[in-house]
Amino acid sequence: MNLLSENPIVIIVQFLALVLSIGFHEFSHVLAAYLQGDQTGKMLGRLTLNPIRHLDPYGTIFMVLSMLSGIGIGWGKPAPFNPYNLRFRRWGPVLVAFAGPISNILFATLAGYILLAVGPTLGPSNLLTIFLSYLTIWNAGLAIFNLIPVAPLDGSHLVEAMFGPNNAFVQYMHRYGWMILLFLIVFARDLIGTIISTGIHGILTGVGLGQLY
Repeated sequence: MNLLSENPIVIIVQFLALVLSIGFHEFSHVLAAYLQGDQTGKMLGRLTLNPIRHLDPYGTIFMVLSMLSGIGIGWGKPAPFNPYNLRFRRWGPVLVAFAGPISNILFATLAGYILLAVGPTLGPSNLLTIFLSYLTIWNAGLAIFNLIPVAPLDGSHLVEAMFGPNNAFVQYMHRYGWMILLFLIVFARDLIGTIISTGIHGILTGVGLGQLY
């Protein structure tokens, strides 16, 4: 999945769109925990839409390097929350986890419809048009990527809630999930790209924006 440009200005616009998308994703995790009674994220200053508060140094560096290589993958600081403070003890972490992908779908929908409204007037080469285009794509892509049921991605929390934290498979994923994910990104890039591209098209089609991808 190569969505990137060789134009430095466009790359900066794409980077900003990705940073905003990741920041909104992490904010939504914190908000979901806060609404369930957990104050951890708020006390640590993470209950904010300021994307800088949600950036991880290594994730940001990887984001830049991966964008220059033609992919565009990165991560933010994990949203802090205490599962024992959540109103819904078993399914609360799932609600926190899925708040991220759901927020990205909502963000993609909003950006996509704004793009449809102003894009024809501004033209395809306008930086605002490009920015909105990538806000739409990045958010839809982040939603799909994070739903992959491999730890530490959000989709793994659903598996844990279904089988319990002491399940052997869940324990295995907690220990080796990041290695599996890294293997998939490095050695199964085409497969991951196909999954994400198909998912982006599915999300945008589902919200009436299929013509954008």
